[in-house]
Amino acid sequence: MTLRLWPKSLIGQLVFAVAVTLFVAQAINFALLVRGQKQQQLAHGGGMAVARIIDAVERDRRGEREARGHAGEGRERVQRLRISGAPPSVPPHAVPRPDLARYVGGLMAEAEVQADSVEAWALPPRNLRRRANFPGQTVIVVAKVGAQFYAVRSRIPAGGNRLQGFLLWQTLSLYLLLLIPILVIAWRAAAPLRGLTRAARANPAQRDAEPLAEAGPSDVRDLIGAFNAYRARIAAMLADKDRMLGAVGHDLRTPLASLRVRVEQVDDALLRDKMIASIEEMTAMLADILALARAGAGTDARERVALDGLVTDLVADYREQGLDVIVESAVDAAVTARPLLLRRALRNLVDNAVAYGVRARLSVGAADGWARITVSDDGPGLTDEQIRTLVEPFARGEESRNRATGGAGLGLSIAREIAQGEGGSLTLANRAGGGLDAVITLPAA
Repeated sequence: MTLRLWPKSLIGQLVFAVAVTLFVAQAINFALLVRGQKQQQLAHGGGMAVARIIDAVERDRRGEREARGHAGEGRERVQRLRISGAPPSVPPHAVPRPDLARYVGGLMAEAEVQADSVEAWALPPRNLRRRANFPGQTVIVVAKVGAQFYAVRSRIPAGGNRLQGFLLWQTLSLYLLLLIPILVIAWRAAAPLRGLTRAARANPAQRDAEPLAEAGPSDVRDLIGAFNAYRARIAAMLADKDRMLGAVGHDLRTPLASLRVRVEQVDDALLRDKMIASIEEMTAMLADILALARAGAGTDARERVALDGLVTDLVADYREQGLDVIVESAVDAAVTARPLLLRRALRNLVDNAVAYGVRARLSVGAADGWARITVSDDGPGLTDEQIRTLVEPFARGEESRNRATGGAGLGLSIAREIAQGEGGSLTLANRAGGGLDAVITLPAA
């Protein structure tokens, strides 16, 4: 499994970016401070050693050699100088310090004292009491100048434990001072954006939706205002479309009804029946087209609908017509929807199940905040291509355009548009063992 470090949310990305930036900045700061502290330690310990060596070299040149082995108290005890013609013995537990040797050699070169070689060692403290009384590290610096070896014992101050603690508290303080305001600012920007995302995912046909409150930073408020205006324009266009379709439907129904009256006066019975069938087909197709155009935009108000009662009443209507339609199972589930539109969508699914799958079996279920109405049949099922295409307008499983063997190909399209208009979806799936399941999924009330 791949570990995803980069967060997806706006707040997470801001916090992560600032935290990483602060960490890198503090790491660089720590490296520079450690380097400076190390230089300071070398200057403290190596500088005094160089001063003693140069002073001894100058005295030796003037014939005023310092007494060898002299050991005073206090400060002189840790900075005593020994001069000999042979390399001094170094304790076996001493640790070489090449960095200190290079530093001392550089200082001596700057002082124009030519050293043939410079070496340095560090001596660990002998016991804990000595470490407490003399914090730091004892070092021995040996410089060969001419034929003489100058050995100085000096002390380097303690390491940077205090510096590490200071940097730790400084880092924590920076995190608190910077991340908390960033969290507040990001939350103020992200909360309205989440509401905007939910509104954008909703069906634009829901024209009764309230405008989003403009909140957050000015950029986010401008975006929400633009979205509200955009949704208002969509609602206005859909309302104009409904008015236009209503006018077209009214204008077409009137001449069709008049034509039907005139056709009744035709003497030829065969011709009259054909003309009446054509008029009825045109009327039914017009009704389907208007229903598809208005799907999801019903004028009735949304209300709480008990799905078990809805399917029970619907099945009773079909049973009265002698059709094989039953309720297999129904749980106590409810949705907030427009009952007339929801009933129309279920009727379309049941009609298809009875026409193409012999019988219809209805069931109601609920899980994870969603309610599901399933209409199952015992037909041959559908291919994957048919499942993708039959929900489109005017698509039919039966290739002929004869309304006696099938409708205009709008039943599934109307059911899908109604389900989406209520905030849900329509899915088709072949059932194991044969048959097709048409499932309307809606948010549970």
